[in-house]
Amino acid sequence: MPSTHTPLIDVPADLVASHQKFFGEPGRPWIEALPQLAARLLDHWQLRLDGRPACGAVALVVPVLRADDTPAALKLQPVDHETRGEPIALHTWAGHGAVRLLKHDPDSGSMLLERLDVRSLQTMEDDMAALSIIAELLTRLNAVPAPPGVSRLADVVEGWLDEVPHVLTLASGPQRRLIEDCARAVRELVPESGDRLLHRDLHFYNTLASLPSQQREPWLAIDPKPLVGDPGFELLPALHNRWYDIVATGDVPRAVRRRFDLMTDTLGLDRRRATGWTLGRILQSVLWDAKNSDTTVHTPADTAIAHILLGRE
Repeated sequence: MPSTHTPLIDVPADLVASHQKFFGEPGRPWIEALPQLAARLLDHWQLRLDGRPACGAVALVVPVLRADDTPAALKLQPVDHETRGEPIALHTWAGHGAVRLLKHDPDSGSMLLERLDVRSLQTMEDDMAALSIIAELLTRLNAVPAPPGVSRLADVVEGWLDEVPHVLTLASGPQRRLIEDCARAVRELVPESGDRLLHRDLHFYNTLASLPSQQREPWLAIDPKPLVGDPGFELLPALHNRWYDIVATGDVPRAVRRRFDLMTDTLGLDRRRATGWTLGRILQSVLWDAKNSDTTVHTPADTAIAHILLGRE
């Protein structure tokens, strides 16, 4: 139990709403227990609050000070198939190209991380310069063999492929063709799906500046959803993020190919395999859209990228 002197945090309304949207009623107990969980860890790890909590769609991040006044960040999130591998990956990378893991509470999945700046690559005006930083980070992160305990890319993709026959019965004509093409492209790659440690979600928002006082490299990856697999699977988040920059060029196919070429060249990827894995990742998006009768969440950018990679622009 936390000390009676430990303050209880206020859970942001945005996080409550997000958990209601994604998890529904089964997610309510975790949200309700969150203030007590945070208080327990503040006590256990001898932390003091150092600002207002922030949140994404799933996690709460609390700025804190350690006993020696070093700034840190307490990250709290439910443990599921995407989040359970995060501490394993961060421990494996040991701060090289990624935020440093300071402590981990296995029971709750909570982590104490080094504090980073709030400034992300989203603030960098030149999207290609920002993309170069992402590609260089991925080159280093993906160079590491995956440790035990991380989900396998092959298993994830096989799960999507198992859904295809049913979802085809729900899909519209254009969706149906795209699902078939993406499934065909990735199916042949699954038997040789790779053994590298993948971040899975590295894009402009998930690359933060380090604090000047920390004397660290200038940009670091956060929030991995790790997999064991082929680095060609890493490209889509950065290909479709900041899509408005691509549209603003007036030549979407050329801008997409520039991003794709920069990333494949920097990572030293085989273009055919990188194309297949990217189409496989788009398969996930299109399956979700078809199952939910939605053509607005993923389809505009991902459909455009798929058509360009398939040579149909």
